[in-house]
Order: sequence, then structure tokens, then C-alpha cells
Amino acid sequence: MELIGSTLTATYARPKTSHFLPAISTMASSYRNPQPVLTINPNANLWRTNSYYNSSNMVPTPSSFQRENLDLVRTKTMFYPSNRTALTNRYTPDDWYKSNQNNYRESESSRKSAERLRRDTIKMMQDKEQLTRRTQESTSKNIGERLNDIVFWKSELSHEIDNMVTEIAALTEVKRRLERALTETDGPLQVSQECLYHREKRMSIDLVHDDVEKDLIKEVEVIKSCQERMRRHLDRAIAQLSSNRAAQHELERDLGDKVTAQRIDDRCHHLRNTSDGIGYYRGIEKLDPSLSLPDSWSRFTDDNILHSQSERAASHKLRDEIEILLNTTSNEMWNQFNNVNVAFTNRISETGDAKNSLHTHLAKTLQEIFQTEMLIESLKKALRDKESPLKVAQTRLEERTRRPNIELCRDNPYHRLVSEVREIEDTIHKLQERLMEAENTLQMLVKTKVTLEHDLSIKANSLFLDQEKCMSMRKSFPSMPRLVGYT
Repeated sequence: MELIGSTLTATYARPKTSHFLPAISTMASSYRNPQPVLTINPNANLWRTNSYYNSSNMVPTPSSFQRENLDLVRTKTMFYPSNRTALTNRYTPDDWYKSNQNNYRESESSRKSAERLRRDTIKMMQDKEQLTRRTQESTSKNIGERLNDIVFWKSELSHEIDNMVTEIAALTEVKRRLERALTETDGPLQVSQECLYHREKRMSIDLVHDDVEKDLIKEVEVIKSCQERMRRHLDRAIAQLSSNRAAQHELERDLGDKVTAQRIDDRCHHLRNTSDGIGYYRGIEKLDPSLSLPDSWSRFTDDNILHSQSERAASHKLRDEIEILLNTTSNEMWNQFNNVNVAFTNRISETGDAKNSLHTHLAKTLQEIFQTEMLIESLKKALRDKESPLKVAQTRLEERTRRPNIELCRDNPYHRLVSEVREIEDTIHKLQERLMEAENTLQMLVKTKVTLEHDLSIKANSLFLDQEKCMSMRKSFPSMPRLVGYT
């Protein structure tokens, strides 16, 4: 069975006679038609192809009109003998011979033209068949090469999509770690702020801007700075994830288009002349200016891959920056946390030493108060003891003033009694001064005791705040793995 589209070889059968052309009779009936000319239907040969056949309706020539008129004359001449003399011209044998020779030559010329046309047509058909076959094979080869190009770019797109999916998963995991690390910083920040709040409850002289407070304020600043950097990198990670997914979407859309194009080109590559579903589509070969060119086609996919690689490189760089940030922030917070703890320890030790010293001084002050009170009691007793001697001396002086006349003399006893009274009065005066000094000293000691006791209560309050309140909260600080985002 011949394939559709192939050239059919025609078979020609010659008659069994010895001559190709039929014999030509010399009778008048062989070249004359006494019958009237039949009217030929012009539509009778519509099925014939204009390329190979002429229409049956031939335009009559002047010679044909002349011959018909002559035949009419001849007919009239034959039927009317009286008119035979009117005819003076008839065909000669030479005319008849020449007519035959002309017919022979025309027949031979038309045969040669037909043979040449047939030979050239067969050769042209064969050449065109080979050209069509070669063109179809070349087209199939081009479609096959196109399929290879599509397969290559598909593999490149698939590889890049896999890499992008892996990068998106890695960046998503780093983003989760960054979010967990950012959440973990809320606890230390709250502890630092509460420590500052509790230390505001210190009283009096202990409400100082010491190293602990400086380090706590610095710790709050460090944690807030770390949080701010984490938030900035988190925003960058969210934006980079969006860019990565956009690049992945472009790659997947391009890959989907390549899969569709591969399926269509593969079906076209397997189409044959005998395939089902082939048909005419008039005007489909017209150039569409909106179609892409091979360079723009390959450049489009290459640009998508380059864009994806660029986004992957930026994503990888961002992941490295986030890793460095997590390690840096965790180290900064841990170092500051340790610095604050060291400052708290030193401050608690200083406060404890001060409290112990206050206890010692208070004990000594209490002992001194006791001794001062004993001294005051002794002074008072000494003053009471001087009352009787003074009374005796003054009584003696008063009694001796009653001596009569010349006996009232300033003798040695008189001078001695006067001296004794003055001595006792001077002693009493000095004892009273000492008593006042002792009482003043006792008041000062009591005031010192009150001050020491108040200072002790202040130190006790400070120790309670630093040691019990603050340090108890600072015992729970996130570990290093938690600060870098690991659970």
C-alpha cells in the first residue's frame, strides 16, 4: 500500500497494433463530418484538471467557417446539378497531402511536447518527493534537537529547583531558630529590668549608682540591641524567603512550560504521513511577530536560573550572617550576664563586710554606752559623796564664826577650812563638768548606736534585695543552645 504523500507511478498500456497511432483512412468520412455539429455541454469536463486538459469548447476559426460554408456549397451543388457549374474551386491532391503532412507534424510535435512534459513532470515529482522527504527529515531532526535542548534546560531547571527548595528549607530553619532565640531574650530582659526595679527599693545611703546598677543598665541595653539586630535580620529573612519562593515559582512555571512544550514537540516528532489526526490548517505558516526567538528563549531560562542562583547566594549569605549574629548575641548576653553576676557578688560581699563591720562597731558602741553609764553613775555617786565633807567644812566655818571677840581670828584652821571648802567645791564643779561630758558622750553614743542600727537595717535590706531577690532570679538564664535557637 502506498504511503500518503508519496508519488504514485503511473502505468501506461499501449495498443496491441503495430502502430502507436490508429490507421488513417482516405475516405471522406475519415476527415469529414456530414453530421451536424453536436452541442457540447461545457460542464461535461469539469472533472478534468485544467493543468492537463483543454476545455472541449473550442473557439471556431475563420478557416473552419470557410470550410463549413464550402461544404454547404458542395451539398447544394451535389443536390442541385444546375449549380455545379457555379463551383470553380475544389481541393487538389496536393492540398490534401499537405493537410495530412501538417496533421502529422502537429501530432508528432504535440506527442513530443507531451512526452517532454511527462518526463519533466515525473522528474519534478520525484525531485519534489525527495525534497519533501529531506525537508521532513530535516524538520524531524530539528524537532529532535529542540527536544534535546528542552530536556537539557529541563534538567537544569529541575536541578536549580531542587537547590532552591533545599535553600528555602535551610533558610526557614534558620529563621525559626532566630525567632526562638528572639523569644528567649525576653526572659533575661525581664530579669534585668526586675533587678533594676528591686534595687530601687534600696534605702538611704545604699541607693547608690554602683557597678551593679551600671552593669544591669548595660545588660538591658545589650539585650535590647541584640533584639533589634535579631528583628532586622528576621525581617531580612522573611523578605529573602519571599524572593526565594518567587524565584522558585518562576522556575516551576518555566519548567511546566518546558514539560508542555516537550510533550507537544515529542508528539510532533513522532508524527508521520500515515499518522492519525493530521490535517490542513490554512495560514498557519504565517509569521507571528509575537513569537520568541531561540536566543531569547534560551536567555529567558538562563536568566531565570541566574536569578535563582543569585537569590540562593544572597540567601546563603544571609544564613551565614544569622548564624554569626546568633553566636555573637549569645556571647554578648552571656558575657554581660556574667559581668552582672560578678558585680552582684562583689557588691554583696562588700555589703556583707560593711554589715559585719557595723555589727562590730555596734557591739563596741553598746559596750562603751554601758561603760559611760557606769561612769555617770560613779560621777553621781562621787558628787553625793562630796556633799558630806562640804557640809562638815562649811558647818565648821559657820560654827567658828560664833567665837567671841578676839577669838574670831583667821588662824590656820580657818585658812584650812576655807581651803577645804574651796577644794571640795572645785572638786564638785569638776565632777559636775565631767558628769555633763559623760552624759553628752552617752547621748552621742546612743545616737551612734541608733545610726549603726539603722545602717544595719539598710545593709540588711540591700543584702536581701541583691542576694535573695535579684540573685535568685538570675539563677535561671537561658543556655547557649537556647540562645542560638536550638530547643
